[in-house]
Amino acid sequence: MVNCCGLVSEKNQPVPLKSISVELQVRDHVASVSSCLQYVNEEERPLEAVFVFPLPADAAVCHFSARIGEQEIVAEVQDKQSARDQYDDAVSSGQQAFLLEESEESSDVFKLSVGCLSPGQKASITIVYIIELSVQADDALRFCLPAVLNPRYTPAVSAAGVPEVSSASVIPYTLSLSVEVRSSDRISKLESSCPLDPLEFLDAQHTHAKVNLSSGHRFDKDVELFLYYENSHHPSAVVEAGASVAESGSLMGDPALMISLYPEFPADVMSSLASQGEFIFVVDRSGSMGCKMHHGNDAQMRIESARDTLLLLLKSLPMGCYFNIYGFGSRFESFFPQSVVYSEDTMEEALKRVKSMRADMGGTEILQPLKHIYSQPCYPDHPRQLFIFTDGEVWNTKEVLDLVKSHVYSHRCFSFGIGEGASTALITGMAREGSGHAQFITGTDRMQPKVMQSLRFALQPAVDNISVDWSVPEGVTVDMLSPSINTLFQGQRALIYAQIKGQSSGQTEGSVTLKYRLKDQPVTNQLQFTLKPAEDTGLTIHRLAARSVIRSLELQERAGGADMENIRRRIVELSVQAGVSSAHTAFIGVNKDSKQTVKGPLLQRRVPVARMMGAFGGPGMNKCVGMAPRMMRRSPMQCDIQSNRMRMECDSVSFKKGMAPRMMRRSPMQAEPQKDPLLQLISLQKAAGCWELNASLAAVFGKTEDQVTNQKAVQVDGSVWATVLALIWLYAFKSDQQVEWQFVAMKSASWIRSQKPNGLSQCVCDGNALLGCQVTEDMLGI
Repeated sequence: MVNCCGLVSEKNQPVPLKSISVELQVRDHVASVSSCLQYVNEEERPLEAVFVFPLPADAAVCHFSARIGEQEIVAEVQDKQSARDQYDDAVSSGQQAFLLEESEESSDVFKLSVGCLSPGQKASITIVYIIELSVQADDALRFCLPAVLNPRYTPAVSAAGVPEVSSASVIPYTLSLSVEVRSSDRISKLESSCPLDPLEFLDAQHTHAKVNLSSGHRFDKDVELFLYYENSHHPSAVVEAGASVAESGSLMGDPALMISLYPEFPADVMSSLASQGEFIFVVDRSGSMGCKMHHGNDAQMRIESARDTLLLLLKSLPMGCYFNIYGFGSRFESFFPQSVVYSEDTMEEALKRVKSMRADMGGTEILQPLKHIYSQPCYPDHPRQLFIFTDGEVWNTKEVLDLVKSHVYSHRCFSFGIGEGASTALITGMAREGSGHAQFITGTDRMQPKVMQSLRFALQPAVDNISVDWSVPEGVTVDMLSPSINTLFQGQRALIYAQIKGQSSGQTEGSVTLKYRLKDQPVTNQLQFTLKPAEDTGLTIHRLAARSVIRSLELQERAGGADMENIRRRIVELSVQAGVSSAHTAFIGVNKDSKQTVKGPLLQRRVPVARMMGAFGGPGMNKCVGMAPRMMRRSPMQCDIQSNRMRMECDSVSFKKGMAPRMMRRSPMQAEPQKDPLLQLISLQKAAGCWELNASLAAVFGKTEDQVTNQKAVQVDGSVWATVLALIWLYAFKSDQQVEWQFVAMKSASWIRSQKPNGLSQCVCDGNALLGCQVTEDMLGI
């Protein structure tokens, strides 16, 4: 057992966090999440506890309160430095104080300073936040309650670190979760990655339901919920009344409007794929990628799954496009100096290098490879598509997102969060700012189908030329609060916020016309909305609208300019007015009525999310073994020394002479794992889409080369015969994984058609006879 981070007592005992209770209330596409954390000080002296925990990237924290005994403290939003000063003054004078603030580097990391607790005293902390639920590929709305906050890798040159919190596999506290759903649409079903009690409908229309997490959940993995509505593609406009106590004309005082735009893509559009583009694959090769994908016995290492995925991607690219592959860690490298034309030679060269990829590049620093990629000129008529694979453990999220956004008009960015605890701020942020699509691979999810789905998005036409036009009566105006939307892909939804100003003496309704272009075809939707919304419906939409404006202002501020102070002032004003957090504000609450004076030295505790086990680990490597980096358990002066020492140890032991970490090395006597037959077949395909007739291909079918060759008709070319057999095998035996090999099959069918072979129908019949199948020529697409 090693020490926890921060100052601790002689007993080295962490602050006991006894329980977490979560209430989730879903309204259409928005969720309100209330979390209650129960603490107790079992020390013989007073102490100060600090708890670092994850929140979704675009969450708006809107309530923070604390109860000590019978005394409840409700916090208010203040300028961050003012709140810190008040907190420090209160703690130093022996008062109970509570502080909640956003991490300086990542918006999905919050630090909760519980303050001064007397010996034996209990404290209950309540945090409420609201969030837009993300849309999944199957139209489900996803909510995730993270169980872990993976350690954020911080380079030694950075003075600003995010405190480490490791995996939640052996946490000493319990979790309860209740869910209530209200919707204007019928609820089809609610599913979860964790055991749930039966869903209970509370009305005959199935628009109101509730469910609970089954008892006994250990919080050892993310709690994911998937909510399905019957008419998910129907656009909607929801108006929310302003706060009666807020000033008229202010964002919180006027009605707020939220529009949902979730375009439906017709089948003919879905089948239309581009044959041009520049595809750049950026793969995390930090030490944490040597961890397993999940806790099961058959789990692959993350880097192994990434290698298999790159094989699929490389075989699926269209001939004549451009591509390149980057690996990054504490440094980065690319397969080619610049993107190259996709051909048989370049594909084979890339595949050889993919096979040797290891999780051996230290920490996770993604900013520099992105800067290098963006510095490369784009190819005319080949739109750049960026695919980024990472377990999301970076420290400078906001700087990365600014860089992606600054190049939004020259590329699209598709991001993939691998493993439990991937940063939602990083993964969803890169996709949002790069007009792409984000995917999370958690639990027993396979990486390949999700990545191939995003490749389809990259090759498909997208919705563009999006415009919003308002029609409102005289005396009423509508101010857009959301940034403009450039692109929407199949499966993506946009929520647009606006403020309704002024009043109309007569009409009580307005309308909004949404126009966009899909594959050069104009599409128009018109929605009606009320100008007289019902009172007391909550302020969820207002606060999410405020959050959207605050995020835009923060982006302007980080971009720099002459008006920095005014932008910062506007951020603080809006944050305080809306009661939502920002980078410049914090929630502060002080118990000024406490009668007792707290005496004795003050201890500081870093509340653990897992028991820290001692093990060797250089930068990046410690994230696999649940160990808090030693640099986080030292005084500030020791941190830099320890950081450099860890890097030296890592260079001299783990990665000496290019050696991979021990977990990634295989002894000479240890057999190579059995390769998946599907991946084996795909690995044999040529870049043009065909297969060669040989023993390796026959082995995939469970045949000898002679058996396969002898069934070939004399007039049929060997490669045509081999390719037809491969297609038949895919459709007959791997139909459940078609999303993974769909592009491989499309290339094969296209190649066969280009050969214009004679006797193709007989060839298919002979192939069916050989493989024992009944696949039709039409099914093969040839």
